[in-house]
Amino acid sequence: MRTWQVERRKRTRHLIELGGLVVKASIVELTNDDRAIIYGALLWMAAKLQSHEGQHARDLWAAKGKQAFDAERHEEGKDQRT
Repeated sequence: MRTWQVERRKRTRHLIELGGLVVKASIVELTNDDRAIIYGALLWMAAKLQSHEGQHARDLWAAKGKQAFDAERHEEGKDQRT
């Protein structure tokens, strides 16, 4: 397979995974799939990350995301044991 094909597949997989996070966070349902709301929220997030509060937002959001991933793994582990 050519290098550009490998890179394209990697990029496609990455974009699909990012879209999966939007679905996992219930953003699609909560916004009724309104792309303007989703885009606006992402722009707000980008502005926040570029502001003087950026590092605090990164730390807060990273902790919240890790907590959610851990909780999900814990739930999956419980489901497998029952």
